[in-house]
Amino acid sequence: MPGSEAPDPADRPARLSVGVVGAGRVGTALGVALEHAGHRVVAVSAVSEASRRRAAERLPDAEVTDPREVVGAAELVLLTVPDDALPELAGGLAATGTPVEGRLVAHTSGRYGAAVLDPLTGAGALPLALHPVMTFTGRPDDVNRLTGISFGVTAPEPLRPVAEALVLEMGGEPAWIAEERRPLYHAALAGGANHLVTLVVEAMDLLRRAGVDEPGRMLGPLLGAALDNGLRLGIDGLSGPVARGDAGTVGEHVAELARVSPESRRAYVALARLTADRALAAGRLKPEDAERLLEALAD
Repeated sequence: MPGSEAPDPADRPARLSVGVVGAGRVGTALGVALEHAGHRVVAVSAVSEASRRRAAERLPDAEVTDPREVVGAAELVLLTVPDDALPELAGGLAATGTPVEGRLVAHTSGRYGAAVLDPLTGAGALPLALHPVMTFTGRPDDVNRLTGISFGVTAPEPLRPVAEALVLEMGGEPAWIAEERRPLYHAALAGGANHLVTLVVEAMDLLRRAGVDEPGRMLGPLLGAALDNGLRLGIDGLSGPVARGDAGTVGEHVAELARVSPESRRAYVALARLTADRALAAGRLKPEDAERLLEALAD
């Protein structure tokens, strides 16, 4: 109604007390997002000085304590630790008899589904995997980055509505990932995002060797357009010498990279072969052109 005020998040029903085990970049961002939704972060664990400082700045009402006490104080527990530490943490909490019965326990790892929390589930916890598909810098604007992003969600089917509701409250969009598909899901994200950074940095280094003073400025518009084309058009957004079947140009690239950077040559050859395979399968490349390309890319 005109003139009416938006409801206070604290007035919403079913607000939860939240504990964060691992007050790093992700944990504090999600904690703040949950507080914006009306939940209350009551306790956090933080080991490093940076984590303690981040918790004090962003979640000032939360008690900083050990993980076992964090779990005991909360109805919803976020385990926001590195992937490799998660199985040991779940097992350790269960082995020490930490009270988890009836508590929602969510981790934010992309690698794992809900099964990694089996030691806690066996003790009565309600397991959720809520992976935000975003990079976090540790800056205050990390919370804003949650708006509209996807979260890879995995949970026992009865808990699916709860998991998806929490994601929506944090401003995200839940995407259901089956337990057995989590490794493939995470490999796709890591390959797309992490390797993209490596490719960009490598391209900038090569441009500097070619005499370009501001490679980032040169690459920005090109890479922005290429990313947009790929996301909107798929393989139909492909351009360049491989898509044209220009084996002579590709062969020259390979020879020059072998002279300047053998590591770059190996990456270029591997990606060019994959590009040629995809272009051929999509009908963008003629078989005879693909054959000449593969000859130019031979070891």
